[in-house]
Amino acid sequence: MKILEITAFSSGICGVWTRVQNEAEQLAKKGHEVTVFSSNIRRGSEKIEFAKDSDVLGKVKIKRFKTKGNFGQNTFFWDYEKEALALKPDVIITHVYRQYYSTKALKIAKKLNIPCILVTHAPFLDKNLRSWKLNFAVWAYDTFIGKRILNKYSKILTITKWELPYLSDLGVNKNKIEYLPNGIPQEFFKSKPKKGKGILFLGRIAPIKEIETLINAIYASKIKGRVDIIGPAEEKYKEKLVNLVKKLNLTNVSFLPPIYDLNEKIKLVDKYDLFVLSSKREAMPQALIEVMARGKIVISSKTDGGKEIIQDNKNGFLFEIGNEKELGKILVKVMAMDEKQKNILRKNSLDSVKQFSWENLIEKLERILQNLQSHKNL
Repeated sequence: MKILEITAFSSGICGVWTRVQNEAEQLAKKGHEVTVFSSNIRRGSEKIEFAKDSDVLGKVKIKRFKTKGNFGQNTFFWDYEKEALALKPDVIITHVYRQYYSTKALKIAKKLNIPCILVTHAPFLDKNLRSWKLNFAVWAYDTFIGKRILNKYSKILTITKWELPYLSDLGVNKNKIEYLPNGIPQEFFKSKPKKGKGILFLGRIAPIKEIETLINAIYASKIKGRVDIIGPAEEKYKEKLVNLVKKLNLTNVSFLPPIYDLNEKIKLVDKYDLFVLSSKREAMPQALIEVMARGKIVISSKTDGGKEIIQDNKNGFLFEIGNEKELGKILVKVMAMDEKQKNILRKNSLDSVKQFSWENLIEKLERILQNLQSHKNL
């Protein structure tokens, strides 16, 4: 089957791109011909960086298009219709609801008479973080455009279960909806997890991650072990965090560059025992499920994504968003545990994310694609 995947970014650190990359590679391994279309913006820092126009990732072909307008990293306006029509895919999978390129995908699929699948990527989280003007614009789109457009997709794939009520309120036909979460590459499960030392944050160093909550909790709880904050950084925000670390005289907190290679990332994760995710917002946090696949003890703020993955005190711990005192108490609690208690947490952590193995998820996606193809041919 010839598959076209469409996403905003195909370079740098981005949760959506991680999903698309893994999905595309798994489909290619199954023998499908997979092409990815995206903008040419490299995701991961506050300055605009551009990736090359084309690329090859294993058996996956990548084509990048110049963006139109000057809206920074939120520029999702790029025209790919001519190339998509020439490619003549059997199906289009487009990523993220409320994007111009996803609506464009519907029109192209109609011209080609092929199925078009939308992966939502949980765009229902930002209400308390947006201005009233933006909230009004989102409401208007959902009310007058979203309800009409969503049911035109052949299938809608949600990456979380908590999205379902939102889609129901938008009037989406429940028969069109399938739950297909982000997955974990099989490499994370191949070797036995190793016990490490210290605390890890892994991800974009950006305000939405609210890393100052972690830093203040380290100070309040007087944790002396190694704390490493690793990922691509928005420089102004990183500077703010570095100054906070200096002000608090935390000599055990370090900032390290991102790791892009999969095997190197696994080796890195294995060096630590505890992972903390202090975000204001998470839909379905990729870094969280990846470290859990390596049997790490995890602590997350009570984001929608964190609450869906973690059962408090069973396979990890949850704390109120921004509550550094509560996080500090949990850190002290974990540090005081004996190895037997820690081993139970590690095992529960690993066991709870085996369901997210891409090896299993790709089989479900293939069944969805085959069913759509067979109905098209009837």
